[in-house]
Amino acid sequence: MSAVLATPLSATLHQQLWRELAVAADLRGHPWRTPSLATVSPDGLPDARTVVLREVDPDQERLVFFTDARSPKVAQLKAQPRGVLVMWSPELSWQLRIQVDCRVEASGLAVSSRWARLRSTPAAQDYLAPLPPGSPTDATPSGLAAREHFAVVQAQVLEMDWLELGAEGHRRARLTAGQPPVWLQP
Repeated sequence: MSAVLATPLSATLHQQLWRELAVAADLRGHPWRTPSLATVSPDGLPDARTVVLREVDPDQERLVFFTDARSPKVAQLKAQPRGVLVMWSPELSWQLRIQVDCRVEASGLAVSSRWARLRSTPAAQDYLAPLPPGSPTDATPSGLAAREHFAVVQAQVLEMDWLELGAEGHRRARLTAGQPPVWLQP
């Protein structure tokens, strides 16, 4: 399943992580495909949920996931665009924490083109619900469900914290864009 399981660390850690992220976005069942995204709630508390990694752009160091534009995480990201994605791969024994700066897009070409690809799949139903996520199921719908509930979140990677758990010792590194990894005490 993993792209780098047998790859020695002779390749740069940065390249390995981005390669693994790219595999995760394309491979259903990859443990990094569904990371937890932590944001800040309106009352200042952490709020975490699972998202689906849809696209990876290693050149721009950007991750993409989709959401319902009415979801609480959208309001949270608009108020405080920083978040943290957390991933674990039991196969690799790797944890990856990624600090991101998120931009929510609910209109425009980036949204329309992705919706065109998604609308004929079963996943489209996630964005066509008549009620916003988290609403009581006995609430009255506010209107017809439509594409306007589909949004794209562009998550610009600011920093990665990688931890490998190993029988012969653990390794940890912090990766910041444009800089070599800084090795840390696990």
